[in-house]
Amino acid sequence: MNSEKSYIIEEEQEEIESLFFDSYAFFEILEGNKNYIYYRDNYKIITSKLNIFEIYFGVLRNDNESDANKILEKYYPFAVDFDEKVIADAAKLKMRLNKRDVSVVDCIGYSLALRLGVKFLTGDRVFEGMENVEFVV
Repeated sequence: MNSEKSYIIEEEQEEIESLFFDSYAFFEILEGNKNYIYYRDNYKIITSKLNIFEIYFGVLRNDNESDANKILEKYYPFAVDFDEKVIADAAKLKMRLNKRDVSVVDCIGYSLALRLGVKFLTGDRVFEGMENVEFVV
């Protein structure tokens, strides 16, 4: 019987930073904006089911159902759920930003990003200069 010990050597894996991708970011990626493609290629994507809905609807309206289904299949796995605290925080944010005409989906996404401890990736001017936002044009 061989008494040699077997060791498993785990390679150190560099953790990829995550960002919450707003619908704006996805549409920029679909348009081929190199500034956003950089983020797609170098960061882990997190988004919400509501953002996936906005993307699907936009592609369905402007292109076709086949393309919309491809987008849904590609990006749905990155969608995360949210709880009642995110809903409450998003509603408070919407009230605070009321004059900026920010959408409910954007408020939920931003609040979810804060909750998850990741930056909110967008180019939506409503969020320019706000804390925890990776603002890209």
